[in-house]
Amino acid sequence: MPMPPGVPPVPAGAAGLFGTALPKIIRYAGLLAGPAIERGLLGPAEAERLWDRHLLNCAAVAELVPSPGSLVDLGSGPGLPGVVLALLLPDVSVTLLEPMARRADFLRECVTELDLANATVLRGRAEDLAGQLGADVVTARAVAPLEKLAGLAIGLARPGGLILAIKGAGAAAEVARARPALRRLGAKEVEVRSAGSGIVDPAATVVTFTAGPPPSRAGRPSQDGSHAGQQATARVRGRRGRGTPAPRRTTSTRNRGRQSPG
Repeated sequence: MPMPPGVPPVPAGAAGLFGTALPKIIRYAGLLAGPAIERGLLGPAEAERLWDRHLLNCAAVAELVPSPGSLVDLGSGPGLPGVVLALLLPDVSVTLLEPMARRADFLRECVTELDLANATVLRGRAEDLAGQLGADVVTARAVAPLEKLAGLAIGLARPGGLILAIKGAGAAAEVARARPALRRLGAKEVEVRSAGSGIVDPAATVVTFTAGPPPSRAGRPSQDGSHAGQQATARVRGRRGRGTPAPRRTTSTRNRGRQSPG
């Protein structure tokens, strides 16, 4: 099929990677090379690097995503990698999460233009949606340093959910710096992995880890009887001892020990 204006020719090997999704990938490339650059969502120089730096790099990550399932693309921007993954994985329900209005508008246009029945756009901040989405997989690309990104991503994943952070050559050093934060957040199985080796050159570098269970609520002892929960309970009791009246008993409470009329 003819290339949209500004889109370089399809590189060798791309047809095998994208398969039947290639025609829509080409249409998406046209949206990136046209409206996305015109609106400042991608830099003008990125048009020449759409395939190797963006589309192929994101497509390589599809092999790490379990299907079927649910996926949240955190800070989706112009849809990288979320739109690409939605095109390649029709059995995965993809939420394109983006806080900026102009980017969210562009994503909605992409979903409509590409007829992406398995993708929805959600405008919002990860911080505000923590604990509400519970996705099987959370992806992120060029969003934040790993020590910050981990907290945002874990808040959107279910316990045991998979986080895929697409990084560059410095991924191992970034993981080393983020180890204290990852431990504090309960992240498990932290790895630096290559995706698309032998298919994409260079292969995509992805930091993967799984989300731990959510922390216990303040004021309640955790399941392991943590001291933090006990301290909170003690503080409540201490406040009552300093003159705070105990909760007033209701009528049903006062009568709880009495027998019912026979």
